[in-house]
Amino acid sequence: MAKKPETSSRIADNKKAAYNYFFEERHEAGMVLHGWEVKALREGKVQLTDGYVIIKDGELYLIGCQINPLKTASTHVSPDATRIKKLLLHKDEILRLIGKVEQKGYTLVPLNLHWKDGRAKCDIALAKGKAEHDKRDTIKEREGKREVERAMKSRHR
Repeated sequence: MAKKPETSSRIADNKKAAYNYFFEERHEAGMVLHGWEVKALREGKVQLTDGYVIIKDGELYLIGCQINPLKTASTHVSPDATRIKKLLLHKDEILRLIGKVEQKGYTLVPLNLHWKDGRAKCDIALAKGKAEHDKRDTIKEREGKREVERAMKSRHR
């Protein structure tokens, strides 16, 4: 039987993460979701900006990711928009991340939610917080790139 081509599409991005952190390494984790959450994700009713990942009892959990229930959600389910979601990774990856997070300054940050072969996935990054001057450098760099793009556009006209 032929394997289906891999399909992937973005659901939500954590744009604040790149501003606040330096990324050391990235991992793709599966998510344990309820049915109403999957339906809401398909509609794009999710906010990831305030999300963060914690380690508890050797497992990873996504906190602060808000999935807003649809108005047409089931009548027998009482949806909780801020429910803690379990993230799924291989045990050896989790153990390695635990070791890194226990080092000073490292944390786990959700980067984005996306679909991969019909399943919701969360990209997480092992990250180190940026100092205030690093954030200013990020802003200067971004504005510099914009200026260059503007100059190139006006030159091509």
